[in-house]
Amino acid sequence: MESQVRGGTRWKRFAVVMVPSVAATACIGVALAQGALAASFSVSGQSFKVTADKLVGTGFEQYGAIDEGYTLDGKKTVHPVAVSAFRTAKITNLCQSVVTPNVPVFGSVSLILKAGGGDTPVRADNIYIDIADLQADATFKNIDIGVAAKDADKGPGIKQGDTTNPFGFSQQSDKATLVGVKQTAWATTAGTFKLSGLKMSLSTDAKECY
Repeated sequence: MESQVRGGTRWKRFAVVMVPSVAATACIGVALAQGALAASFSVSGQSFKVTADKLVGTGFEQYGAIDEGYTLDGKKTVHPVAVSAFRTAKITNLCQSVVTPNVPVFGSVSLILKAGGGDTPVRADNIYIDIADLQADATFKNIDIGVAAKDADKGPGIKQGDTTNPFGFSQQSDKATLVGVKQTAWATTAGTFKLSGLKMSLSTDAKECY
């Protein structure tokens, strides 16, 4: 069975696949331990944007959760997110951007990371992405929609430490292919994250991947 989805979504829907993205630590090639990670951390006051020409992932699942974190002035806050997880993922022509506003002297400063161009895509294992918004053309193979989150077994499982209802809605599929990806996310964790041809740049303007 295959299902196609086209267009945009916001967190309230929790029903469209979300895609992996590069965390800021990827610029130094961080590789975490293999497996479903315990990554209970407070998210920063900055979301980040990601684009990719194509993502092919196996062992996909998605469920709703809450990210706890801070605003840029240090106040506590929470973000409803759709957590998307893949056992493996390959991402072609990845771009990540994050803009820091109100930097003294400079104003806004942008960090842009690019990787996975040419014939060598970005590769990730056991990856979790906390998503706020997504646009893509998506194709799912053998998709199950409406599975209780605790019973989803095609992906890497609920991330340890996530604030979620294990009896709540989730979806899963054997394989997901996304083309023309644009997304906004709050956090990413992964077992391994290999970025081929990584390039990082800074700009004193508000430049983003889209």
